[in-house]
Amino acid sequence: MIHVLGIDGGGSKTVCVLMSADGKILGHGQAGPSNYQTIGIEAAKNAIISAIQQAVEHSFLALEKFVPIQGISLGLAGVGRAEDIAVIRTLVQEIQTDSKLPIDWKLTPETIIINSDSVIALVGGLGHSVGIVVIAGTGSHIFGKNHQGITKRVGGWGYLLGDEGSGYDIAIQGLKAALRSYDGRLDSTQLIPAFQEAFKLHSMEELIPLVYRHGWGVKDIASLAPIVDQVAASGDSIAQIIIKNAANELALATEVAINHLFEPTESFEIVVMGGVWKGLANFRHQFETEINAIAPLANIISPRHEPAYGAGLLALVQINNPKPPVETLPATFLQETDM
Repeated sequence: MIHVLGIDGGGSKTVCVLMSADGKILGHGQAGPSNYQTIGIEAAKNAIISAIQQAVEHSFLALEKFVPIQGISLGLAGVGRAEDIAVIRTLVQEIQTDSKLPIDWKLTPETIIINSDSVIALVGGLGHSVGIVVIAGTGSHIFGKNHQGITKRVGGWGYLLGDEGSGYDIAIQGLKAALRSYDGRLDSTQLIPAFQEAFKLHSMEELIPLVYRHGWGVKDIASLAPIVDQVAASGDSIAQIIIKNAANELALATEVAINHLFEPTESFEIVVMGGVWKGLANFRHQFETEINAIAPLANIISPRHEPAYGAGLLALVQINNPKPPVETLPATFLQETDM
């Protein structure tokens, strides 16, 4: 039996799926972050080992003494250069010597696959490797690939230099609008009472110690995006403008990817991922309206599978066909949705 591991390693968590040759998930594991650029290589290795161990132990294969693994595919945040891939290849070699893992490693250099998290998000979300993924969570970026194997990444410059259309972007614009309104520099908005109620503030001045002295980070601020979304959904015009501008920014970035990768006569899929898409204030509808106007043959979908599943698919394709057509994956892989 052929078994592979698909790993999605990000800045907040690491997910591993154990998959069979027909694309079925046999085990699922989750551990802490594994972006080695931010937490260090040893901590990243330990998180990946923990996620693998859970995936194997949670499967029926745990009854066996050792589970044969013929392929491993990793999609990791912070991996974008040749030197990063070399670091992760060394990490995978070290993982294979860990005695805690009940695995019979049968890997070859060709069946150790390392990509950025964008690649596995695309493949997992679509179930195949041609199209575009638009990620709008804490941060934001767009990644796409066409039938010729050409790729394009747009955005992803981080919260200081970019991340337009992200949860952080929406939240920080909401906070700024509330403070401008509080000063009298902007019309009245329900963002003020919404933020005050959320944090039990008597006045907006009390935001200062919360944000600056308590050291709010990117994720803390991004977590406020649903407040802006709810106020926009209730009809507040200022909050609605923030949501509209965020959707516009993502549509603009997606248009750049579309123009780079696809001809006007081509049909293709765009998968949207991240918490921002779950908002109540027509964020997705506004995005879709703009994309449909510039690319009427584009089909915008929700994810078919999680990114870790996309990593596993890449491992299976490599085992089954070392040089597969980029536009196809086995049809059985599209039959289960693991979101």
